[in-house]
Amino acid sequence: MSHDTSRRWQMLAIIAVIVFVIWVLAPVLMPFAVAAMLAYLGDPLADRLQRLGMGRTWAVSIVFTVISLVVVTVLLLLIPLIQTQFESLSENLPRYLDWVRGTALPWIQAKLRLDPHVFDTDRLLATIREHIGSVGTIAAKTVAKVTQSGMGVVTWLTNAVLIPVVAFYLLRDWDTMMAYIQRLLPRSIEPTVVGLARESDQVLGAFVRGQLLVMLALGVFYGLGLTLVGISIGPLIGMVAGLLSFVPYLGFMIGFVAALIAALVQYGDWLHVILVVVVFTVGQLLEGYVLVPRLVGGKIGLHPVAVIFAVLAGGHLFGFLGVLLALPAASVVVVLMRYAFSRYRESDLYMEPAPGAPAPAVEVDVEVDVETRPTPPSAPTDGGP
Repeated sequence: MSHDTSRRWQMLAIIAVIVFVIWVLAPVLMPFAVAAMLAYLGDPLADRLQRLGMGRTWAVSIVFTVISLVVVTVLLLLIPLIQTQFESLSENLPRYLDWVRGTALPWIQAKLRLDPHVFDTDRLLATIREHIGSVGTIAAKTVAKVTQSGMGVVTWLTNAVLIPVVAFYLLRDWDTMMAYIQRLLPRSIEPTVVGLARESDQVLGAFVRGQLLVMLALGVFYGLGLTLVGISIGPLIGMVAGLLSFVPYLGFMIGFVAALIAALVQYGDWLHVILVVVVFTVGQLLEGYVLVPRLVGGKIGLHPVAVIFAVLAGGHLFGFLGVLLALPAASVVVVLMRYAFSRYRESDLYMEPAPGAPAPAVEVDVEVDVETRPTPPSAPTDGGP
């Protein structure tokens, strides 16, 4: 076995061991993954404070305090709001069901010329009642289930304490850890790995940091806009539309359809339908011409289908930890695929012509330096030697 082949097998073995360890320890790694994501999101701000002359520990303390206050504030605001919105949805559910059964389904049947018995409305509406009616008590049931098990309480409290502690230390030592990992890389592949890591960081940073701000801004805008229009569940629709906006047009379509149905059921006039259209039109203009160009830029590199597949595949393979790591893993995979494709285009496998085929023409760039030639001496004039 040649030296290069042996080295490649060693690298594959190391990668396989790392993947196997992550797969085995997935249930334990969840708080560490959450802490690493928080540290990754806060590291640029800590670096900026350092460049202003502040020590690393003080910079990390300020960033950590800001992140903690933001998380606590969001939880304190969202939990009561979500509970109120679900209660409002549950109270207005009979009106929505009557509209679906009396207006929407007959219209669909008439337009598509379907058999009236195609839609079993009674069974459909019973299923909707069963699931929607239980949504408001999901949090209470979850808390009750957790508190019934002593180990569940210990695990929950351990994660609640472990995540902020680990996030603080990871954020403080982030640059040191990255430099240490870089020193551990084999010297033969260190430049390539560092270049790919920087490109992955650009893709991931643009998507995660920028897209989170876009999602937050759109959720707030749609929620406030629909609330001003008078939609009773406007904040809930706005939150859903904002959360799903990481896939282009998905959050817009779901939020727009839900808001139209809510306006038709709640008011039944064209004025509120037009107002809903105005809110989502302005939201799309705001997203396309202000938020995405300024906050995300053109470095996303993740196709919407790739995002959906990554989230579903990560959840299927590693559970909640896989969902957390789906987008980072997808961004790295995209960068690696670009690198592999460029290497493939330069390989003999791609460049070798088919048997009997003429050799491909080779483009040669020829640079011609045009020099200024000296002016030839003029003919001697009369009287010259």
